[in-house]
Amino acid sequence: MADREALVRGYAQALFAVAEAEDDLGSVEDQLFAFVKALEKNPKLRDALTDPALPAENKRGLVHDVFGDRASPHTVNILGFLIDQGRTRDLERIIEGLVEVAAERRRRKVAEVRAAAPLSNEQRRALESALSEATGLQIEAKVVIDASVIGGVVATVGDEVFDGTIRTRLERARERLGSG
Repeated sequence: MADREALVRGYAQALFAVAEAEDDLGSVEDQLFAFVKALEKNPKLRDALTDPALPAENKRGLVHDVFGDRASPHTVNILGFLIDQGRTRDLERIIEGLVEVAAERRRRKVAEVRAAAPLSNEQRRALESALSEATGLQIEAKVVIDASVIGGVVATVGDEVFDGTIRTRLERARERLGSG
């Protein structure tokens, strides 16, 4: 198992180096992170990408279907490389590793933030600041659009979950009123 973790970490570091050398790390990192989250939400897509019977060409076609022309060519090339190397089973862990390597290089910890709508740069900075203060770490927010979040955000930093959704706030208010 340690060998597999070392392999995953090696791929993550190599892909980080490629994206950094291409001067496209920010967008590649964000797009790959979004792709992993799409895989988590879509088991059929994940199953197709990990199906050993499905040719690599078809898997690359699936990646193109997901991104269309919205992704950086570097992002598509990185995913294509992982597909060609037969690493689709490790795809999620490799990409999460790349995000962690990038955060470590910036001396930051990644927070997965689920929101109903995209955050402005100002909102993202304010959230990162609040999470940094709450955790004592330098936080970098990666935003995932999640329609189940009606309002507010849910942020996960490691094992800690910060739930600032409207639904949770209403439930807490209801509990306080019921016990008062």
